[in-house]
Amino acid sequence: MFFAALLARTEDGWKASDTELDDVETLADLADLVREAAVDDDTVLAFIEQEDAWFGVVRVDGEEDPRIFISDAAAAARNSYGVLLTDELLGRDPDEDDLDGLVDLDGTEDGEPQEEEDEQDDTIADADAVPPGPIGEADILGDLGMSGKELRALDGDALSVIADALGCADVLEAVQ
Repeated sequence: MFFAALLARTEDGWKASDTELDDVETLADLADLVREAAVDDDTVLAFIEQEDAWFGVVRVDGEEDPRIFISDAAAAARNSYGVLLTDELLGRDPDEDDLDGLVDLDGTEDGEPQEEEDEQDDTIADADAVPPGPIGEADILGDLGMSGKELRALDGDALSVIADALGCADVLEAVQ
């Protein structure tokens, strides 16, 4: 299951809303969506999660560039929203043809078993492989109450743990 929510920091605490990412095709689109939830150009966090696979946090402070953390880059790169973030972090230019080649989380395309590739194709794929594990700015939430070390160690119900550390568990729970 896929989940996305926006958490906007306000003078009165946090305000959360669930969000649809259907119209998001680029990081700029995501940043614009996040900025729309901002109150007085304050911090807004986008929580993105593919249940039992990966989670991501995108932070936007006013007009600054978005900051990104992903719990498992390899898992995220198999999802259309995750590949958008991993490509940005790895400095790759998104290519529309690459989106057609995305596979399901079970490693198959459209539910079909993968065919064996020849050795030359495997070598090329290995060079383009996304590293497993966390990627991005682990200290993205350091000034809000969660250290980079704590963020990198999360698994399972990570978004709830993050929200609890930031003092906004109740508002996140309301949109989950």
